[in-house]
Amino acid sequence: MSSTQLPADWPKLIAFLAGPIVFFVLITSISSSFISPSAGKVLALAGWIMVWWMTEAVPIAITALLPLVLFPLMGVMKMSEAAAPYANPIVFLFMGGFMIALGLEKHRLHERIALNLIKITGTSGNGIILGFMISTAFISMWISNTATAMMMLPIALSVINLLKSDASVPNEALPKGERNFAIGLLLTIGYASSIGGIGTIIGTPPNVVFAGLLDQFYHQKLDFGKWMLVGVPLMTLLLMGMYFIITSILFKNGIANVKGSDELIKSKLKELGALRKEEKLVMVIFATTCLLWIFQQPINILLKKEMLNDTNVAMLGGVLMFILPVDWKQMNFLLKWSDTEKMAWGILILFGGGLCLAQGLSNAGIIQAVGAKIADNSPSTNWLLFGLIAAAVFITELMSNVALVQIFLPVVFGIATNLGVNPILLGMPVTIGASMAFMFPVATPPNAIVFSSGHMRMQHMMKAGVWLNMISVLMIYLASVYLLPLVY
Repeated sequence: MSSTQLPADWPKLIAFLAGPIVFFVLITSISSSFISPSAGKVLALAGWIMVWWMTEAVPIAITALLPLVLFPLMGVMKMSEAAAPYANPIVFLFMGGFMIALGLEKHRLHERIALNLIKITGTSGNGIILGFMISTAFISMWISNTATAMMMLPIALSVINLLKSDASVPNEALPKGERNFAIGLLLTIGYASSIGGIGTIIGTPPNVVFAGLLDQFYHQKLDFGKWMLVGVPLMTLLLMGMYFIITSILFKNGIANVKGSDELIKSKLKELGALRKEEKLVMVIFATTCLLWIFQQPINILLKKEMLNDTNVAMLGGVLMFILPVDWKQMNFLLKWSDTEKMAWGILILFGGGLCLAQGLSNAGIIQAVGAKIADNSPSTNWLLFGLIAAAVFITELMSNVALVQIFLPVVFGIATNLGVNPILLGMPVTIGASMAFMFPVATPPNAIVFSSGHMRMQHMMKAGVWLNMISVLMIYLASVYLLPLVY
């Protein structure tokens, strides 16, 4: 190999080096009189973190540990102050949600729910797509959108294979109706996995980041039930819009009946067998947790004590998965600690890192300064809101939605403070917009998963995605103006 030949992964190497270079350039060029004495140090670290988060030059969870290491070294925070955000209650809320999701996945309850929902919606082309959409969105409200898409993909591919009039024909050579059905079904799974996540606080990581930052900046708690009063109607409208665009405008299939699909669903349900004891126990824990999340405030009022909150309800459900026995004699429980190897520990660290960085930006006065600048130059609150939503929807096509809200929300909160607006009215629409990535396979894992099936081209996803992006901006804006103020 020539000595001048670039490494195979040279873009990643450049991004890796760019992070610390940005840090040293900023820390040496920003005056200590700029905003506050610590502002230059915080901005320098924020620049480094943003470069690494956007490019994923190193694992995003490792990048999220940089504030814990460097803030104390630079004298921005004490170690105890820097470490506190990594143990924020929101981190434990998501941990409990992860544990409950592990129980659902391990005992295949989510698969049973999905198959039964698909069974109800019929065997026409559009009926099958509707069944997959509803089941995918519902499951994604409670477990990872990536896990949901991965679970639904093999079932969808089995249905597509049943439909093929000639199994030897390549996908692109299939009759138009069959090809459109395959594209429409797979896009629906990818998109519904993302849309479903906006229905609950734990449905997708950006929601949890928003809840954590809101508590950190304003000491306001997001109520699980109130979130659903906004999230579920908006989720339903977005799903309806998506279904109409895919089945009636872009990818009409005209298939009256998919032969063998009913038998396929029945055979998969038969393979699962009768409802097992483990599934019944998981179902009881899952249902109890959901009910406590939704009705925690009435229960607290009834007991005349602030006993329940989102975090301890989530952790109660998670702990029960480990201590509720399936078999006393064998000391066999629903979950074992080894099952947590599948848990996304990196996401929990990412939350902590984002909260710590936001605290540093706030302490240095940077967020307040940026917020004041934008607020002073904004033509009106409604136009500002529309612009923020559109920015979140289209920027998330190019970077991680979690990284986007970690970086963007503190600025949005600064704007809200300077305008004297309830931060939820600006922050929640931006957070929801960050989950609306529909145009590119790289935008979000569910898109990449369905694209990998080989049944579609980039142009198919882009054509549907740009429509959905625009509809998302409009629907989120309308919900923010007319529904959100009624709830918050």
